[in-house]
Amino acid sequence: MSMPALPPSIRQLPFWTGTPVGVPLQGGLSNEIWKVTDAAGQHVVRLGQDYPFHHVSRAREATISRAAQDAGFGPAVHYTAPGVMITAFVTAKTLQAADLCADPARIGRLLRAFHRDMPAHISGEATLFWVFHVIRDYARTLRAGKSPSMPDLPGYLALPHYLALAVEWEAAQIPLPIIFGHNDLLPANILDDGQRLWLIDYEYAGFSTALFDLAGAASNAGMTAGQADILLHSYFGSAPSPALHKAFAAMQCASLLREAMWAMVSEIHLNAPGVDYRDYAKQNIDRLIVACAQYRAQFG
Repeated sequence: MSMPALPPSIRQLPFWTGTPVGVPLQGGLSNEIWKVTDAAGQHVVRLGQDYPFHHVSRAREATISRAAQDAGFGPAVHYTAPGVMITAFVTAKTLQAADLCADPARIGRLLRAFHRDMPAHISGEATLFWVFHVIRDYARTLRAGKSPSMPDLPGYLALPHYLALAVEWEAAQIPLPIIFGHNDLLPANILDDGQRLWLIDYEYAGFSTALFDLAGAASNAGMTAGQADILLHSYFGSAPSPALHKAFAAMQCASLLREAMWAMVSEIHLNAPGVDYRDYAKQNIDRLIVACAQYRAQFG
């Protein structure tokens, strides 16, 4: 079977040794991703522009990807140019939600090491990621863009309702050390090569507290309360306090709301092949409704 033709934007890059051939990789929600082989080996090519509506800067992503390489968490970065990044292809399994749920302690250890080690490798602007700011800014973007999804939401799912809840979730947060977070912990952004775990895709990485990464890992994987407790115990080294439990539960709700709003904003501004942003938003809203009910039942 013949290989699909590489687009000129990849084929003509001044990087290749010999003639490159490639196949598109599935899974990207906002970027075009290819596995490309040339005489020097196998590579991953990511095509994507700056997305101000998502607070994404490709120059910053490249800088952080190199820092992650230096710190031992990310694949080697071979080449960058505006709108393109080429990294080493890692022969590894892309994790599924079930993999995170099966061994949450391993994820906790990975995140503890990542949060501890990354700041020493970060150079340039100290970018902040605070999910509650993102939620407020996404609300402005959705209103300005006249989101086609918003009229479909019933009244109890209206943005003012969730913005009010987000104020409550933010108030539930507790003082924690500032760390450098990945901030996009979908299971597919974690790879397992059989010996170690890798983190990929640093579009949203920045300084934060540990709870958004921990909550994102748990909520995106659909962890049970018991699995999430193992994750927290592994990360912090002891059982979580009641205040930490509440802050974590609130952050899980915020993580799901951010993911749903990300999809609604993407519906306005992006058009990745094969991605149904409205359906992705609905999936996260359905999970958010459950998480909100659990939060209210537990914390009043």
